[in-house]
Amino acid sequence: MSLIKNEVLIRVYIVLIFIVAAAVTIFTKAFFIATVDGDKWRALGDSLYVKYMPIEPLRGNVFAADGSLLATSLPYFEIRFDPNADNLDSLNFYRNVDSLSLCISQINNKMTAGGWRAHIVERRMKGERYLMVKERATPEEMDRIKKFPLFRLGKYKGGLIVKQMNNREHPFGMLARRTIGYVKDDLKIGLEGSYNATLGGMQGKELMFRVGRDLWLPMYDLTEIQPKNGDDIVTTIDVSLQDIAQEALIRSLEVHGADHGCAVVMDVKTGAIKAMSNLGKTPEGWGEIYNYAVAKRTEPGSSIKIASMMALLEDGFVHLEDTVNINYGKTKFYDSELLDSEKHGLRETTVRHAFEISSNVGVARLVQKFYGDTKKADKFIEHFKDYGLDLPTGVDLDGEVKPYIKEAYDAKDDWSGTTLPWMAIGYESSMTPLQILNFYNAIANGGEMMKPYLVTELQRFGETVKTFKPTVVKRSIASKKIIARCQDLLEGVVNRGTMKNYKTAKYNYAGKTGTAQFNYSKLREQGDPGYQASFVGYFPAEDPVYSCIVVVYDPKQGSFYGADCAGSVFREIADKAFTVKHELHQPINFKEKKQMPTAMFPTADVGTTEDLDYLLDKLNFRYYKKTKRTYASLNAKNDSLKIMERSVPENIIPNLTGMRLKDALHILENRGCKVGINGYGIVKAQSVPAGTRVQKGMYVTISLQ
Repeated sequence: MSLIKNEVLIRVYIVLIFIVAAAVTIFTKAFFIATVDGDKWRALGDSLYVKYMPIEPLRGNVFAADGSLLATSLPYFEIRFDPNADNLDSLNFYRNVDSLSLCISQINNKMTAGGWRAHIVERRMKGERYLMVKERATPEEMDRIKKFPLFRLGKYKGGLIVKQMNNREHPFGMLARRTIGYVKDDLKIGLEGSYNATLGGMQGKELMFRVGRDLWLPMYDLTEIQPKNGDDIVTTIDVSLQDIAQEALIRSLEVHGADHGCAVVMDVKTGAIKAMSNLGKTPEGWGEIYNYAVAKRTEPGSSIKIASMMALLEDGFVHLEDTVNINYGKTKFYDSELLDSEKHGLRETTVRHAFEISSNVGVARLVQKFYGDTKKADKFIEHFKDYGLDLPTGVDLDGEVKPYIKEAYDAKDDWSGTTLPWMAIGYESSMTPLQILNFYNAIANGGEMMKPYLVTELQRFGETVKTFKPTVVKRSIASKKIIARCQDLLEGVVNRGTMKNYKTAKYNYAGKTGTAQFNYSKLREQGDPGYQASFVGYFPAEDPVYSCIVVVYDPKQGSFYGADCAGSVFREIADKAFTVKHELHQPINFKEKKQMPTAMFPTADVGTTEDLDYLLDKLNFRYYKKTKRTYASLNAKNDSLKIMERSVPENIIPNLTGMRLKDALHILENRGCKVGINGYGIVKAQSVPAGTRVQKGMYVTISLQ
C-alpha cells in the first residue's frame, strides 16, 4: 500500500514540476514580449486596426501649345454610409431613414425607396459600417448627396463617408496619346511618365481604422496631411498639325496595308515638336500603342545618303557636276552584289543626278573609292559623329534608344570589307526616326542643330513657374557652303528625282526618300523580307519653317517605295499646313518697297496749293513745297516730287494746262470771260494763248482730256 502511495506522489510531483516549468516559461515570454519587444508588437497590433492611408492629389493637366487640354484629371467620388456611426443615435436614425432611402433611390436605382430602407435597417441591426451608396458619383451628384437627410450632418453624426478618386481623361481621344503617355503602377510612359513628379504632386495622408476585412474609415473629420495637387505642363504640340499628321498617316497605312508607322513635325528654328503620331494595329483599329519615333531603332536606308554626300563634299572629294559610273544600277563589293532600287538604264551620270535618283551604286562607289581603298573609313565615321548621328537627341521623353554607328575596323562591330559601302546607303547602322529628323532639321536650319523638345512651361494655378527655352546642341554641323549644297541636293530630289511625281507648283519643299529592306545586309539572298518606306525633309524650301519625317513600316499593298508610302503623307501634311498656318506664307509687304519710277509720279497736275497738299498727304507721298501762293503745279524730277509756284495774274489769261475744269472755270469766269468746254479730264489746250490781256466778254474754249 505504501509503495502504491509513493508511486502516485512521484507522478503528481512530476506533473507539478511540468506545470510550474510551463508557467515560468509563459511568464518569462510574456515579460519579454511586454518589455523587450513591446513596441514592435503594439505597432503591429495597431497596424492591423489603425494606420495612415495615402490620399491621392489631383494630377496636373497637360496642355497643347494653344491652351487646349490634352490630358486632365476629373474627380469622382465613392459614397458610402456608416449606419452605425459613433454619434448617430437611434432616434435620429429612424426619424430620417425613410427620407434618406427615398433620396438614395433617386441617385441609385438598384433598389426602390422601400428596398433601400430595409437594406439600411438590416445593415444597422447587423452592426455593419460600410454600406455602398454610389460607386462613381460626379462632383454635381456629390454636392446633391451632401444635402440628403442625415448626410447633411457629416461623417460622425450622419454616417456619410466620401472617398475621392481621379480619372484621367483625354479630350482629343487618340490624338498624340502615346506622346502624352500614362502612369500605371510602376509603368511610366510618355510625357506623363517623364514629368510624373511635376504632374503627380504630393500625396497626403489620413489616419484610418479598420472596420472590415479590406474596409477602412477615417478616424477624424480633418485630413492629417493635405495632398498637394500636381502642376500643369504646357507642350509644344499643335493640335491642328497633330490632327493633320495623324489623319494623313492613317490613310497611307490603310492604303498600303502597312503594319505601323509614325510621323513627326518639328519647328526648324527651335526644335519644338509640333506633332508626333505613332500608329499601330490594335483589335479596335489603329491606335497609339508604341512610340516608334523615339524608341524604334532601324536601318534608315537612303535617307542617310545625304550624310554620305556631306562628308564627300566637306573633304573636297567630289563636286556635284562630277561624273560617276553607276553601271546600269548594278555592282559588286567583294562577293556581295549591290543594286539600285529602280532601273534607270544609265551607265554614267553626274553626282547630283545620282543622288536625286537615289542610286545605291553611285553613292556606295564614291564612298568606297575615297574612304575605303585609302583606309580612311575612320574619317568617314567621324563625319557621322560630327553630324550628331551617333548620339540620342535628348528629347524630354523617357525611352529614347541610342543610335548604333559602327566603329571603323572594329571586330566587335563585325566590321568587314562591305561595311563601308553599305553604311553609305543606310545599312549596317541604325537610328530612330526622330534622330534622323533632327539631322535634317539642322540642314534646314543652316547647319545649327537644335535639341527636340515637347514641354515649354510648367504652370501652377495658371501662373508660369518654369519655362524651357530652345537649346542649341551644335552651332554648326558643317560649313555654310556645304550646307547650301546639301540643301540644293535635297531640293533636286523633289524637282527632278524620286519625289518629282509629288512636286507642287504652290510651294517648294526639299527632302529625301528612303526605301529600306529589313536586315538587308543579312537577308538580301532570302527573298522579300519586308520594307520600310520613309521620307524626311522640310518646307518651304526657301525659308524652312517645319521639318517632317514619315516612316511606314512593312507596307504590303501597292507600292512599297518611300515616295509613294511616306512622301505622299509628307506632301499631304505640308499642303494642309499651308492652308492653316499663316507663318508659311510671306506677307504682301515682306519685300522692301521698290522706288516708284519718275514716270509714274503724279506730275504736271495743277490746282490750288491747299488741294495739292491735302491729296499728297492722303496718298502718303513725300514732297517738297516751294510756294505759298494760291495756285501751284506738281513737278517730278529724278526721285523728288515738288509743289512749284503757278503764276495766275489778274488781267492776263493764264496758262490753264494741267488744271481741272473746276479751277479753270473759276479763273476765267472771275475775269469776265465766256467759256466753251470740249471733252473730259484735265486741260490740255486753250483757244486764247497764255499771256493775252483779258477783254470783257472774251470767249475762251478749253479742251480737256
